Amino acid sequence: MNRKWILVLFAGFFEVGWVAGLKHSNSFIEWILTFIAIAVSFGLLIYCSKQLPTTTVYAAFVGLGTAGTVILEMTLFDEPFSWVKILLIAVLLAGIIGLKVVTSEKDAATS
Repeated sequence: MNRKWILVLFAGFFEVGWVAGLKHSNSFIEWILTFIAIAVSFGLLIYCSKQLPTTTVYAAFVGLGTAGTVILEMTLFDEPFSWVKILLIAVLLAGIIGLKVVTSEKDAATS
């Protein structure tokens, strides 16, 4: 996996942070951290989209953010645990991995 895809993973990580921040921030510092997470997340997304296939990058970004947010809510914020949610996250992640596998790096040069 090249460096750009690792940055996409970091962008997804920061997406989870800002989504949780939008829901759970209660202080000025938490809101500042939420806005920093938004800036880092979208900055990395834009940077990676310029050099990798944009459609695959965006799908990975949103999918990882969604999966991470659901898991975070279940583990830290008392969202009820559900095996159906875990199964659906696994299907989502399988789709993202599938997109990555079938998308060639040459596709980025044509977009």
